[in-house]
Amino acid sequence: MLETPSNKADQLLKEIADIALIEFLPIIGPARGKVLSEEIKKANPKRILEIGTFIGYSTILMAREIEKTSQIITIEEHTTEVEVAKNNITQSELDINIQVLNGDAIEIIPTLKGNFDFVFLDAAKEEYFHYLQLIENKLTKNATIIADNAGKFATEMKDYLEHVRTTTNKYQSRYISISDDGIEITTKL
Repeated sequence: MLETPSNKADQLLKEIADIALIEFLPIIGPARGKVLSEEIKKANPKRILEIGTFIGYSTILMAREIEKTSQIITIEEHTTEVEVAKNNITQSELDINIQVLNGDAIEIIPTLKGNFDFVFLDAAKEEYFHYLQLIENKLTKNATIIADNAGKFATEMKDYLEHVRTTTNKYQSRYISISDDGIEITTKL
């Protein structure tokens, strides 16, 4: 049974989105977030890896859509954002196993045990390809990988986009344009 989104989580997501608009905070936001939510619902993942927690907006967004038995491991490099994210996640009142790790994803990913059936990339755009290389052997068959900002930062993530779009024996990938940006949605074959 899916976790019923709490009114608290909905309210908190709206508050974070409103603050992000005013303070120009780099969150996925409601428009691209809607696509992320839809992809989570379709995939029904058991184990999610998020790279780039920031203040927890996308973590909460994903947690609203998964089963109580599922798990999210999210990595954030900046300690201040980790504390804000943990506080926001607690305030969301969602009963989901969420582990927030503080550190460099490039160092943390190799230490993670087990497989992932959903990955959300929203950190250093020029590192997306490196992140993918580190997690490739931890991805289940038909795992979904979502790369945020594939429109605005396509140049910075060129090697990542080229890899997922041309390695057709390994990946099936598509770009969805949303407003002035977009996301790359990739399935591991």
